Amino acid sequence: MKQGKDIENPESRFSAVLVSAAKLPGVRINREAYLRSALARHCSEDDIRRAIEETPAAAGIADDVLDKVANDSIRFETAKVSALSAAAGIPGVFALPATVPADMAQYFGHMLRIAQKLAYLYSWPDLFSDEGDDVDDATMGVLTLFFGVMFGTQSANAAVGKVAGMMAEQVAKKLPQKALTQGVIYPIVKKVAGYIGVQMTKQTFAKTVSKAIPLIGAAVSGGLTFATYLPMAKRLKKHLSSLPLAKPSHQAMDEEVVDGEVVEDQGPFATGHGEQHGADAPAAKLEEPQS
Repeated sequence: MKQGKDIENPESRFSAVLVSAAKLPGVRINREAYLRSALARHCSEDDIRRAIEETPAAAGIADDVLDKVANDSIRFETAKVSALSAAAGIPGVFALPATVPADMAQYFGHMLRIAQKLAYLYSWPDLFSDEGDDVDDATMGVLTLFFGVMFGTQSANAAVGKVAGMMAEQVAKKLPQKALTQGVIYPIVKKVAGYIGVQMTKQTFAKTVSKAIPLIGAAVSGGLTFATYLPMAKRLKKHLSSLPLAKPSHQAMDEEVVDGEVVEDQGPFATGHGEQHGADAPAAKLEEPQS
């Protein structure tokens, strides 16, 4: 009975889909390989090497270069996920039980791909540093918040800004483990996961309807994916590029966050950059997506 309740819980549903998507082939982006390939046409070898060893911000990569590379990555991932969604809509109503879950998994997989690419461009650390299939709790937390930004929740914007601020202040190359798994940010992660779980149910219904008619369903499904994925990716890009972590003045070093030292503030997340990130509301409140 408890297992059934867990399955119906929106937070658990989203977490399960996120973990499954992270295990799909080709979803995890190699940070070094991506930065080297993405920056190759725009930067010197010395700048690329420093961007990899430290961060693009520490290497002084210009904003217009990062903007172009980010937009290129967004266009690539949007085209790919839309084409796959359209292909999944071709079989029609008799294939719905198989195509809808598969389409949702690959959709979230491509959300993970663009989230990693944008994170690495804007000076976040490697999110999947180990070789195993497991996703550690801190990575789960920050990816959930990234997805929350993509879905337009202001509390996720504020929480991501808070995490970035911790890393910038601590000149760290690691995620703040304690803040994401036990500290004041953790309740926000759980609320964002629950919100996205509800939105997943709505998207599943929309995709089911769009795939009901063969061929026509392919066009509708692909169009629906394009119309949702592109603005979501752009929303994350806009937010990550505005954070202090992405600024050239931030010099990443080989120090780690001292867990527990940076999560004592019990106030709302509207600190420092609250006005520009829409974080003046209480941190635990989830808002409807902003257009």
